[in-house]
Amino acid sequence: MTKFTLMCCGDCGIEFQVPDHFYNERYKTGKGWSCPNGHNRAFKESEADKLRRERDRLKQDAARLEDERREAVARAERAEKAHKKLKKRTAAGTCPCCKRTFSNMSEHMKHQHPEFVTDSGAKVVPIKRSAQRAVTAQAGSR
Repeated sequence: MTKFTLMCCGDCGIEFQVPDHFYNERYKTGKGWSCPNGHNRAFKESEADKLRRERDRLKQDAARLEDERREAVARAERAEKAHKKLKKRTAAGTCPCCKRTFSNMSEHMKHQHPEFVTDSGAKVVPIKRSAQRAVTAQAGSR
């Protein structure tokens, strides 16, 4: 059984019924129709609907931006952690390229990995005296 929706013309005030599927289709698409007396009618988006849609869009944008910010912060923290680890390892005499320990890291980098210093623009961290002694002692015990 077909269900009907009661409507009223805004111009002449006549009341009439239309099938629900017709009403729903016209409401969703915004297409017009005519009342029984021939007046053209159409659903228009109300100001409240426009504001509600704009509010929802802004909420979605804010959530997306917050996700992007959170991801950027996490990415920066990971990069900083990796940088600190690399810096600490190079300060202890460990080559960042071949993962071996050297007492004279600067010379090793110049001769074995010249592209590492020139391509990335990174500077080799000079080895600390205490770390150099530890490396030398470690090499002597082998």
